Amino acid sequence: MRPACGFLVAGVYGAAAALTGGALAWTLWYGVREPANALAFGVFIAVGELARWGAPPGEREPAPLGAAGALAYALLGECAGQNTTHGVPQVVAVVVAAVLVGAVPHVARGSGPPLDHVARRVLTVGFAAVCFQPLFNSGALARWVGHGASYALFLLVLLLLIALCDAVLAAAMLHARTRYPYTPLLRDEIRALPGIGSAVCATGAVMALSVAVAGLWALPLFCVPLLLTQLSFRRYTAVRTTYRQIIASLARSTEIAGYTQPGHARRVAALSAAVGRELGLSGTELAVLEYAALMHDIGQLSLVDPVPDGATALLPVAEQRRIALLGGAVVRQTGVPAAVAVVVELQADPYREQPLPARIVRAVNAYDDLTGGSGGTAGRTLGALEQLRLGTGRDYQPEVVETLARVLARGGLAPVPPG
Repeated sequence: MRPACGFLVAGVYGAAAALTGGALAWTLWYGVREPANALAFGVFIAVGELARWGAPPGEREPAPLGAAGALAYALLGECAGQNTTHGVPQVVAVVVAAVLVGAVPHVARGSGPPLDHVARRVLTVGFAAVCFQPLFNSGALARWVGHGASYALFLLVLLLLIALCDAVLAAAMLHARTRYPYTPLLRDEIRALPGIGSAVCATGAVMALSVAVAGLWALPLFCVPLLLTQLSFRRYTAVRTTYRQIIASLARSTEIAGYTQPGHARRVAALSAAVGRELGLSGTELAVLEYAALMHDIGQLSLVDPVPDGATALLPVAEQRRIALLGGAVVRQTGVPAAVAVVVELQADPYREQPLPARIVRAVNAYDDLTGGSGGTAGRTLGALEQLRLGTGRDYQPEVVETLARVLARGGLAPVPPG
């Protein structure tokens, strides 16, 4: 990890630790205000952390129930019509204590919450509490905003700021861990906000408003449906992971049959995803890109004699096109989205007639073919990139080739968590 990235991670951890230490010290010194509220929300958050059990690595929000409960406590101004006075330090202290309690069973089985997750939770909740609690407790919020539609609009703006704060932190941590450029990572995080991020923010705000009217009885009413939703989403994620594993296993059939070099499909998929992220692809587009990269050589199974080293980039264009069309026909039988088959079928066409995922897969596949899978050799890497640049008139898009060169200069296959 580069020194600057190490300083960034240390800075985020240091800020979270300082906020946690100050909050715990303040709470211990002045005592817990409204202990019933603190206990109820603490239990709710701890249950949410316990429900993180079985979350796959890299999941964007592994404990949405706990995140919603923490945000609700940060935005809590009233309970059953009575003003609350717990303040910012107590919010942070309760959230940290609840996260630690909920993490105990996970730690016992060797799968405690990542420090990045805990640091983000602390800083995001602290930001939310700082933006809301002083304004509400001082009466400034009631004087400036009042109630009704204006109060709802204030909460909406505040939720957008909170979501943006979490996206900035998440992108910063991914930048430090993966060495990918910060701007594309931030763009990915912002694009993901309408998904789980908006659901967590909206649920937290509604919970805070419900407790303000109905009291703490509102918490169990939210807990059960949220838990069921979280478990259903976890099952969907498990099915999606299994589906990807099946695709990866099918892609390895060319290696097992001796048509391509070991690890070729996996290398092309990883490097294509890195290039695609830097070029602005995300979500469904990245999934199509990854599946197509894994299965781009499946058409070679139709050949009587394997291509030497599986290097289709060195074949005549007519033969490349025949293999690509056969591969697309096979892919269409697997049940993957039709866009994946299109990417595979167009591998031998001029890049101006290809969608961006096909341009990426073609350039990355050619690079791996030209280097023989040993892209770490500086001479081979430079030679392969030079050949790709010579082919930018027809075969390879110049922007894709230059993006590939930048990714390789940073290490190429640095892991990126799924989005």
